[in-house]
Amino acid sequence: QVQLVESGGGQVQVGGSLNLSCAASGSILITYHMGWYRQAPGKQRELVAQISTSGSTYYRDSVKDRFTISRANAKNAVNVQMNGLKPEDTAVYYCNALIATTPSTPIEYWGRGTQVTVSS
Repeated sequence: QVQLVESGGGQVQVGGSLNLSCAASGSILITYHMGWYRQAPGKQRELVAQISTSGSTYYRDSVKDRFTISRANAKNAVNVQMNGLKPEDTAVYYCNALIATTPSTPIEYWGRGTQVTVSS
């Protein structure tokens, strides 16, 4: 089994910063892309940032130039540094990873989520 454990959520004021961390553990053969999704109350879950094994990154437009995603492949870990936080960034943030535990088809795994609240 694979587990993704997140940390680093909390409450900050507008313009503040938070760093979210996520580590995957278990019988991992290969970790492909890793990333962060978020879900605000009453809204659909959306992809915030993603990073491939080679380090290629994707950011949704609303977080570009404010969020920076990085990963430590040897540790099966991914971080996202969030600066210049806005009230609209308030959501539960979920770690996501595509992981193969056997040579067959990899599976998407999810963390339990960590709350980020930005107050004005």
